[in-house]
Amino acid sequence: MTIDLTSMSRKELRQLARDVEKAIRNAEKRERKVALEAAERAAAEHGFALSELSDDAAARKSAKGPKSAAKYRNPDDPTQTWSGRGRKPQWIHDALAKGTDIADLEI
Repeated sequence: MTIDLTSMSRKELRQLARDVEKAIRNAEKRERKVALEAAERAAAEHGFALSELSDDAAARKSAKGPKSAAKYRNPDDPTQTWSGRGRKPQWIHDALAKGTDIADLEI
């Protein structure tokens, strides 16, 4: 199937573009459904429901918790930050050794 785009008007081209986008969305839905069914069959072969496996993955991911926001920034290298949790980075130790107040490093 060949379409001569050069002979089409702008209005026809825009309609064609909308039709193509709609066809792409429909194809993605069909492919997603097929992939989900295949994943469910694979999980069932091992004695699991797919929801059981995806719940485990979500639990493992959330168990670590969200990353803390940065509270301190290295004035010499603004890409280096520290949340105030865990070990102090070396640049914090260096700044404190120079007599810098930690409050001066706060963001």
